[in-house]
Amino acid sequence: MRRTETAEDSARERVGKALLAYGRELETEGAAQVGGSFTGDPAADALIESDANAFLLGVLFTQGIPAERAWSGPHLLRQRLGHLDLTRLAEEPSSVQAALQRPPMLHRFKNTVPRWVSSAARRLVDEYGGDAANIWAPGSHVLDVTERLSAFDGIGRKKAVMAVEILVRHFGARLEGRECGQVAYDVQVRRVFLRSGLVDRDAPQDIERAAASIYPEAPGTLDLAAWLIGRETCRPKVPLCDECRLGSVCPRRTWFSVEGVGAGRR
Repeated sequence: MRRTETAEDSARERVGKALLAYGRELETEGAAQVGGSFTGDPAADALIESDANAFLLGVLFTQGIPAERAWSGPHLLRQRLGHLDLTRLAEEPSSVQAALQRPPMLHRFKNTVPRWVSSAARRLVDEYGGDAANIWAPGSHVLDVTERLSAFDGIGRKKAVMAVEILVRHFGARLEGRECGQVAYDVQVRRVFLRSGLVDRDAPQDIERAAASIYPEAPGTLDLAAWLIGRETCRPKVPLCDECRLGSVCPRRTWFSVEGVGAGRR
């Protein structure tokens, strides 16, 4: 017997359609991250846009600090070191550490991020011919690229999922299997999915299933849309529901909160 659709189901469907519309809009625009760019600094943006290795290093920085500051990391590191030569980054870890830790520090994780940078440089040289673009070569499968990125120290699955969506949406990477893509289990995304009624539990599998049910062809299309809503309007303490892209359809379950640091994941 077919289950009767409830009012809750209907509300969830409306929210899903609104979130998908926003995601498609961002995808059509080829949105980078915030305000149409990664950092707001033309020089820092140009490096991320033109250098696959800088993009990968930027992914390492996207944790625990604001997005714009994180994506500026490779540019600022190059300014301090005078280069982003992978062999030197791998073989001169003390120089990388000193450059990151020089006031003002480039990252709050002053000991961890330098290790990640040197480790990533070594892996790029040893496994990918010194070119991060080989990780997401045309025709690669979304799941394979996610696994390759996840293998880097300091990336892991959450950042890898985010990076894959940026590669497809903004850089036009020609990857197979977009139906296997997902939204990142990020604090902003989690809060939006909970408050909007798309899920009732703060669990990765629930959010993945919800995203896949909204847009089976490419669930990751919802990733940036949900993250931007969480960052800009569905705020932890004072949500701006009347200004939100989902405001007219969202049940506004603002009592939901989530744990974790996610403001700088992008």
